[in-house]
Formats: sequence, C-alpha cells, structure tokens
Amino acid sequence: MSNFSNNSEVIILQDIWQNLTYFHSAENAQKFLHHCYKDSLYDKAEIKSYENCYPFIYYLQHGEIYYNQSSIAPMAIKPVLLFYGLIHLIKACLLTVDPNYPATTSVLAHGVSSRKRKKQQYQFINDEIKIQKLGLCTHFAKQMFHVERLDGEKIIMKNLLEQIPELDDYFLFNQQQNIFVVHKLDQTYKIPISILDKYHFTLDSFARFIEQKSCIEIQTVYTEGENIMIQTNNNSRPLLPFRFHLFKQEYCLPFKQSKYINYPDLLVHYLLLYNLSMIARYETEWWCELLKTTPTNDYSLIKSFLSITAQKTPYLVYQYLREQR
Repeated sequence: MSNFSNNSEVIILQDIWQNLTYFHSAENAQKFLHHCYKDSLYDKAEIKSYENCYPFIYYLQHGEIYYNQSSIAPMAIKPVLLFYGLIHLIKACLLTVDPNYPATTSVLAHGVSSRKRKKQQYQFINDEIKIQKLGLCTHFAKQMFHVERLDGEKIIMKNLLEQIPELDDYFLFNQQQNIFVVHKLDQTYKIPISILDKYHFTLDSFARFIEQKSCIEIQTVYTEGENIMIQTNNNSRPLLPFRFHLFKQEYCLPFKQSKYINYPDLLVHYLLLYNLSMIARYETEWWCELLKTTPTNDYSLIKSFLSITAQKTPYLVYQYLREQR
C-alpha cells in the first residue's frame, strides 16, 4: 500500500483507486477470487471464480464512478452518490466471501429503515435508524465481519459519528473528546493511561480486554509515565476496537466503551450514508434549508463526514480486499 499524504485529499483518493485498478483485469480478478474460494469450494473454486470475475470488476468500477461523480457534485446529492458507490464496493467485497451472492432477492434491500417524518426541532445527530432482519446491511456484516444479531437494533446517529476517528477535531471544538490516539511503533503500542478510568479497567483487565477483542498477542504490558506500553509478538494490524485515523496515520481507541466499538468501520459509514441519502431524497425541505441557511451544527458535521467518508470508505474496501489475498 502506498503512503498517503496528510496534506492532499486528492492524492489519497488517487492512490486508493490506482491500487484498486489491479482488480480491473479479468485475469487478475479471476485468480484473486480463485484464491478466496479454494478452501471453501475446492473443485468448484475455478468455475465460480470465472463466473464472478466480471461482476466483481463491474462492482468496483461502478462504485468508483459514483465516488468520482460525488467529488464534483453539489452537496445536495453527495450522500446519494456516496451511498450507492459504497453499496457497489461492498458487493465486490461480498463476492470474495459469498460466491453465490446474491442468492436471494432479500439481500438486495438496504436492510435499514429510518423515520418517515422528522419531528419538530429535528437534528441529524439525534436521529434514529433501525436495522432490519433482511437486507444488505445484516448480510455483509455477517459474511464479511462475522457480526450477527443486528436486526432490530435502534441506533442514534451521534453514537455512530463518535466511532469515526477523523471527526476528532469536530468533537474537540465542541469540548468533547472522541478518541484516544494510540502511537504504534513496530510491535509496541503506546496508549494514554487515562483510558483506564474511562473504561473502568485495571491495567491487567485492560490488557485482557485488548487481547481478546483485537486478537493482539500481548508479550508484556507496563506503564511508562502517563502511558500504557503494550509489547506484542507480531506487527500485524490490530482489529476492533482499534480504528485507523486515515489523516493522522495513527491507530485510535474510542473514548468510551459501548456496543458500537464492535461495529466495523464499513458498517458505521454504511448506516450514516443510508440515513443521509434518505434525508437528501425524501426530506427535501429540511435538507435544502440546512444547505442554504446552515441554521444548526448539523451542517458542519455532515459536511465534515461526507468529506471523510469519500476518502475513508474506498481505503477500507481496499484494505479488506488486500487482507483476502
């Protein structure tokens, strides 16, 4: 993976899409899918990899078109373009773990519902959505990330936004700490010791929590000044609850414990984009009022999120595909 520049959003996106062009070749796509299928499909791996190589390519290419158009589109329609772009990228990822996708029409629905009519004094940050039993949402969460039992979950937007480390500056301006920055050097993690108070852990219980959740093999853990030092047995990428801050190029931990620290990044972005795309399409009066008069903090928060997700989700998709090799 090439190094991303913290100073140029355009360069970040160009690097990601350039890396994804590897899969635009039918030969490369077929070989890649064959590798993904060989352990589960055995003798059928070659047949399914040939069947799926072109849908896989087209999902990636179509997704890129949506993202490219969103970069030049007015903010009024950005959420719609980004949501459908992400859907296509997720479908490409799904083909690496679900060779028969879509096996039924039930997985084609979005799998999420939102309030049809917004209440008075509505604010996006307090809005709520509900995950449905069937649809793309629960299907990709289960197939790609082994996350189950999501159906029926009611989710407030603020709880999702707090899981996005790149929004840390926005929350800090509002006197709310959002993340702990984790400095990682080779096999050592340096974490602010104040996290113990926020998570209500002792040093030993925190180490067990990190080891169990993130699959990090901890060699030693100790304190050094105002930091916890965790030395591991390998240099592999940590799993949740660690999240990667794309612009700071650092790992982070959420400021507080909640069930949402177990939500994969792609699921967080999918749910937020779903709701924003529904608002942009069906809540025209509120949406246009927000864009024209910027009456509440929702405007700056939504604008920041859309800028972040346009860069972060292609990066997450590339990382996911890279790990399937």
